[in-house]
Amino acid sequence: MSTKSKQGPHRETTLNVRVGRGHWGAFAGLIVAVLIAYPLSACIAFATHPATQKLFGGRLESASQAGYQAFWWILALLCIALPFIVGFGIAKLSSRTLAVIGGVVVVFLILVIVLGQMFAF
Repeated sequence: MSTKSKQGPHRETTLNVRVGRGHWGAFAGLIVAVLIAYPLSACIAFATHPATQKLFGGRLESASQAGYQAFWWILALLCIALPFIVGFGIAKLSSRTLAVIGGVVVVFLILVIVLGQMFAF
């Protein structure tokens, strides 16, 4: 969108927000990646080191090694996917895209809660 100024052939242009939506999505994804870096490293550390299972005590300590590792790997994958999901949602910014992303997040949360109930309580 451009308009002519009163001074002749010089033109003023307005900021077109729709052009850089992909850049805003990448920037939002980068911010989320920085925010989840520590929880992601903790999830991977818990999943890869077998002695960490004893840190939690209770039923989690007596859970199977495979179940314990699966729980932490699923949380790590969720942490890895989160910046991409947020960036994609910001870049698209349509109600349908946000509904699909919300559905994916809800499915991941339900999966984590079910696995947590199976192995922790």
